[in-house]
Amino acid sequence: MERVPILKIGDILLVSIQLDMSDQTAIQLQDDLAERIVATGTHGVIIDITALDIVDSFVGRMLSTIASISKVLDAETVVVGMRPAVAITLVELGLSLNGIRTALNVERGMELIAASRADEWDEADADEDAETTATP
Repeated sequence: MERVPILKIGDILLVSIQLDMSDQTAIQLQDDLAERIVATGTHGVIIDITALDIVDSFVGRMLSTIASISKVLDAETVVVGMRPAVAITLVELGLSLNGIRTALNVERGMELIAASRADEWDEADADEDAETTATP
């Protein structure tokens, strides 16, 4: 069985899907990615689908499931490299990819995750400041 490589780049896991996904490969990817998120404590997952010419409903559901698993494990998912034909197919299949942000390329995906984490840190700092300045 083929496995999809998962690379760690800073605080982000990069998954580059370079092959047609069988059901078994997709399930293995979900398991492997969940384990890597927990093991590394990462807060961002980028799934690069540049090499995919077509996406069927199974792959669309798999992407959505991976995003849901990642979110539960406190990691944001960004899908990058989507071709126009793939986007059209996903829309025609009625797959909205809830919880998944998209970007044109890996660099933009990394920027999205960094900006999202910065916003969370700013909110946490504001909450912390409000707690320390609150009067009893």
